[in-house]
Amino acid sequence: MSAAIAPVLALVALAFGLLFWMGALRNLALLRGQARLGEAALGEAIWPRRARLVGNAFHNQLELPPLFYALVLFVLATDAWTGADAILAWIFVATRYAHAAVHVTTNDVRLRGPLFVAGALVLLGHWAWFGWRALA
Repeated sequence: MSAAIAPVLALVALAFGLLFWMGALRNLALLRGQARLGEAALGEAIWPRRARLVGNAFHNQLELPPLFYALVLFVLATDAWTGADAILAWIFVATRYAHAAVHVTTNDVRLRGPLFVAGALVLLGHWAWFGWRALA
């Protein structure tokens, strides 16, 4: 079971790391007068670039990863976790870390896009493989 929990914890660590980084950058922007608290409720456009990049990377962790968390729960609930599941899980987590790294640095969509698609395809393949095993 720990082989299944480790990639989940790694992905959760990424999300919380980005969340706290985003919060720190936003608070710093407020303290420096780069943003006003009253405007913050209106949207992200008021935040400085770095805070927006990190915020977008955090919000992106709320898109594909929930499908990963659900998959891990289903695989564990059916007692079907294998070494191949662990490999696919870690590949997915690696794509999420790489995607987030590009998101908060260059934000180059030519790099970020393929990383997102790679992660999505790995996750889709993992779901398909689980479904095949579960329904067989």
